Amino acid sequence: MRGIRRCTGLIAAGLMAASVAADACAQVATYEIVGDGIPIPLQGAEGRADRGRAIIVDRQKGLCLLCHSGPFPEQRFMGDLAPSLEGTGSRWNAAQLRLRVVAPERLDPDTIMPAYHRAGSGARVAPAHRGRPILSAQDIEDVVAFLTTLR
Repeated sequence: MRGIRRCTGLIAAGLMAASVAADACAQVATYEIVGDGIPIPLQGAEGRADRGRAIIVDRQKGLCLLCHSGPFPEQRFMGDLAPSLEGTGSRWNAAQLRLRVVAPERLDPDTIMPAYHRAGSGARVAPAHRGRPILSAQDIEDVVAFLTTLR
């Protein structure tokens, strides 16, 4: 599997929509999918595991725990719709994790997980996130840095 990300999924209907679409596309980093991963960090950013953990447990930003569970003893309620995040760093490398967060549909076309770094992430995201990426390139790298520590 090989491909280059292009900002897609936005339909410009008039000048205002075109402006919004261009702004959303500007917020999305370009990346290349090689095999089963995205080997180069988005925008060359290095992630910080402590910030990644904070994003994952944040029920307003990452929303990961709506579907996933994991080693987060301070969290009372976690999801069971998706695999546990425990051990992700043992199962996948950073490139593979990056693809799973950025474009999960490339690995499973029927996934319910939204693409966290795409403009126009689809109907499975809150209205506030439609038409823009859910997480920034730096947020993605922080999440990947944390997930790789889960062994």
